[in-house]
Amino acid sequence: MAELSNAVDIANAVRNGSVSAVAVLDQYLARIDARESSIHAFNLVTREQARSMAAKVDADVKAGRDPGPLAGVPIALKDNMCTRGVPTTCSSRILDGWKPPYDATVVTRLAEAGAVFVGKTNLDEFAMGSSTENSAFGVTYNPHDTSRVSGGSSGGSAAAVAAGFAAASLGSDTGGSIRQPAALCGVVGVKPTYGTVSRYGLVAFASSLDQIGPFTVDVRDAAVLLEAMSGHDPLDSTSIPQPALSLQASLDRDVKGLRIGRITDLPGGSDSEVEARLAESFDALAAAGATIVDVELPSMKYGLTAYYLIAPAEASSNLARYDGVRYGLRVDAADTNAMYMATRAAGFGDEVKRRIMLGTYALSAGYYDAYYGKALKVRRLISDDFARAYQKADVLLTPTSPIVAFPVGAKVDDPLSMYLCDVFTIPTNLAGHPAMSVPFGTGAHGLPVGVQVLAPTLGESVMFQVAAHLERVAPGGAK
Repeated sequence: MAELSNAVDIANAVRNGSVSAVAVLDQYLARIDARESSIHAFNLVTREQARSMAAKVDADVKAGRDPGPLAGVPIALKDNMCTRGVPTTCSSRILDGWKPPYDATVVTRLAEAGAVFVGKTNLDEFAMGSSTENSAFGVTYNPHDTSRVSGGSSGGSAAAVAAGFAAASLGSDTGGSIRQPAALCGVVGVKPTYGTVSRYGLVAFASSLDQIGPFTVDVRDAAVLLEAMSGHDPLDSTSIPQPALSLQASLDRDVKGLRIGRITDLPGGSDSEVEARLAESFDALAAAGATIVDVELPSMKYGLTAYYLIAPAEASSNLARYDGVRYGLRVDAADTNAMYMATRAAGFGDEVKRRIMLGTYALSAGYYDAYYGKALKVRRLISDDFARAYQKADVLLTPTSPIVAFPVGAKVDDPLSMYLCDVFTIPTNLAGHPAMSVPFGTGAHGLPVGVQVLAPTLGESVMFQVAAHLERVAPGGAK
């Protein structure tokens, strides 16, 4: 059987009966067996569940039933998405032994579309990090160079696709946790508009920022997955009351006449080769008939500061539920308060504790207005700046990450340096807009570089239109 690498081709082959879902799964499991020990993309490989799902897809095809647009596609799930009866750890000891009694909405929707779930992927604990070095279960390594990080927090999901362990995967993005690892691993990663994909069943980090999105090998696959995942969900109070996104029609449109925004006051600090790839992306779009327009986002430089007050504040509230009483780890102690302290001390890692303390301080009496309240005002300024920029431009382009994948251990003792990896991705989360990372050539050490395409609220169609063109003209990888 010829190897099929992308989701659309796999689904088409399975639906027309030219290949079985079980045979496709066997290929992917063989790749996992060959390389997973050196990459550690997964916390759990769900072999038996995957075989059962693949067999059901094949039975539907044999019976003349259409299994769906993702028929037989092996998909990996970030281990902060609830899967009924399957351990969901958030890569934290505090959830030791917990098996959710329900599926996240995105899990249900992809299963209904015919997907086959191959496992739960590693992440920075509770999605707090930019390198997947903060996991309680060890580091996920970059498939392009296993001495380097895969990015984070969804590093396991990005690595799983880059290594060919899954045709696609799901991640969550609170401040860049899909787009940054996508860039570092050389795959496509999408953060949709806040509210277009249900968060029901996603273990919360920062509820006003979290959003689920796909990792794929190409832009078309990302469009198909997002179409299957999106749409209103009454179980999520923040879900936008609209039907599923329709994206595939935009992929083959040219970019002639589109206005592409170049941010003139973009924060500095990017590698020269990353900046060169961004310049080439503007040149490629201009050569195709797009107009490059200069825009300013003066408050963008404050995004990192505002984020690291808002996100930890929400995290300190969301993570208060992990107390050793209802589920997960429990460390016995002399009294209830001592048990709370002992459980949290043993169950949470250093980065999670750091952010809980930051957030608790920012929300405390006497400091709320000075820190959290001020950060919310900056969030509004960022949204207003984006609104003005989108009056002039249809989309904006930035680097996804200012640097390529860095060596494992290089930034673990310097949290501020680690946080700066998300300087270009965080503002979009604060505004609630869509953004995606598209592989666009390589940088230092021959490692992947991602260009980030940003669009206004519900602007996924034009965002995918531009991303598809960039994919076609990408250096060394024209499609």
